Amino acid sequence: VQLVESGGGLVQAGDSLRLSCAVSGDTLNNVAMGWFRQAPGKERTFVGVLSRRGSATIAAASVKGRFTISRDSAKNTVYLQMNSLKPEDTAIYYCAAAWREMFSEVGNVGFWGQGTQVTVSS
Repeated sequence: VQLVESGGGLVQAGDSLRLSCAVSGDTLNNVAMGWFRQAPGKERTFVGVLSRRGSATIAAASVKGRFTISRDSAKNTVYLQMNSLKPEDTAIYYCAAAWREMFSEVGNVGFWGQGTQVTVSS
């Protein structure tokens, strides 16, 4: 499974961004898809996951209500919509996939994208 992210950039606090993750090598019905992020000098942390059936989404408390995960099965692409961005959301965002129903830990991820930088200025 190969994952390619896009959509990162530099925005101001309060702005929105949508990250995309194009999936190849399998279909979204077979893999759970999620997003992690890693701020400078910190560990990679869980943001949210979409089950392989697309029926459940879990978001970390720090982004709940602001971030949502969705997918377009026809395009085999997963999205992370980020609204009301804050400077503390600044990080490299990684798309992740696993051959399991869902995941929330780095150790349960089978495949990673290359990451895309999101920078939020105050």
